[in-house]
Amino acid sequence: MMKLEKKQVKIVSVIIALVFIGSVVALALTQSGGIASAAPSSTVGVVDMQQVMMQHPDRQSAEEQLKATVEEVEKNFKEKEPGLTTDQEKADFYMQSQQIIANRESELSEQLLKKVEEAVKQTADARGLSIVVAKAAVVYGGTDITQDVITKLTKK
Repeated sequence: MMKLEKKQVKIVSVIIALVFIGSVVALALTQSGGIASAAPSSTVGVVDMQQVMMQHPDRQSAEEQLKATVEEVEKNFKEKEPGLTTDQEKADFYMQSQQIIANRESELSEQLLKKVEEAVKQTADARGLSIVVAKAAVVYGGTDITQDVITKLTKK
């Protein structure tokens, strides 16, 4: 049996991966009728969620609330740390503190995301879009509604 070097194995692996990806793309194109036929009359919207979240009018307030939670947890930790006698107690209390911060961050993020999703839905309905996907997932086509969503959020 032939013994392959690591470099040869990598090259063969890359070739196999490229063939697989090519066949998946070809299958997708044959099933959808091609990219050209879908893009011009598309009712698909795209939105840059990262940009929307960064320009969300409530983002600064959420960051301040999270910062206040972190400061409160740190203060609480400093007050209770001398009373904790073992490393395990300290580690457990630290983990509980981190969980409080993570829960608060999740709660604030969910609140912002809920508002963004509602603005996306309203914008999509107003523009007659049947579906909206993340801009990062789109290679070609779609109607970019990012600025419309930001405008809707800042008017509220």
